Amino acid sequence: MAAERAPLPERFERPSWLTQVLIALFVLFLLWSMSSAGLSLSELLKGLPNMAVIGGEMMPPATDRAWPVAQAILVTFQMALVGTVFGILLSIPMALLAARNTSPHAAVRHATRALISFFRTVPDLAWALFFVASVGLGTFAGTLTIIVDTIGFCARFFAEALEEVDPGPSEALASIGASPLDRMAVVLLPGALPSLINSSLFSLEKAVRSSVVLGLVGAGGIGAELAVSMEMFRYDQAATIVLMIFLLVFVVEQFSSHMRRRLMRQNA
Repeated sequence: MAAERAPLPERFERPSWLTQVLIALFVLFLLWSMSSAGLSLSELLKGLPNMAVIGGEMMPPATDRAWPVAQAILVTFQMALVGTVFGILLSIPMALLAARNTSPHAAVRHATRALISFFRTVPDLAWALFFVASVGLGTFAGTLTIIVDTIGFCARFFAEALEEVDPGPSEALASIGASPLDRMAVVLLPGALPSLINSSLFSLEKAVRSSVVLGLVGAGGIGAELAVSMEMFRYDQAATIVLMIFLLVFVVEQFSSHMRRRLMRQNA
């Protein structure tokens, strides 16, 4: 007698009534949001000829200001690099205060995490406007913005990386009388180092892209050149700037990807 076959499991588990209600509410809210966002196919079709005209005026890209634009690109990268490095250096002590296994007290941990969340929640442009109003126009305001933004990004992931380190070696050192600083230097930071480097490389990519936008509000860099070109309807110059921005971002992303691949091979 052939053994009875067990019934096949359902492909998808039937959601509960509460889940179905939440999904329906989400769909309704999405439809409402689409109407509030002003999505309009007719307006898009009406704007396509204008896009074609602007695209035609961008070709060929202008080269009359290639050298000043290249200098502005270099300043943009320098601003992103300096802001990222200082932001990473400041993120490490904040992460040590925010991580559960390194923070000296729960109140300190919660306060530090709240500060990190505040840095991350406020948009880049808001920080840029704040620093432009505080220290004036220029790259210093942009660098300060990138520092704060990098802290909000890196400190959170640094803290999580520290919490994921195997507690065994740290507890063994504590049992023989090692101080918390010794355990941080010998076990926790080296154990979390691959994740710290990975987050740092991502933050550099993010800073390069952010630094382009910061120039639009007077925080220095290539964004100011792009804004002036668009305002003067010099779309050929704008095309040159966009191509140089693409080249900068592409080079930084390729370098970051190469370093991450090397890091993964070393840890394999």
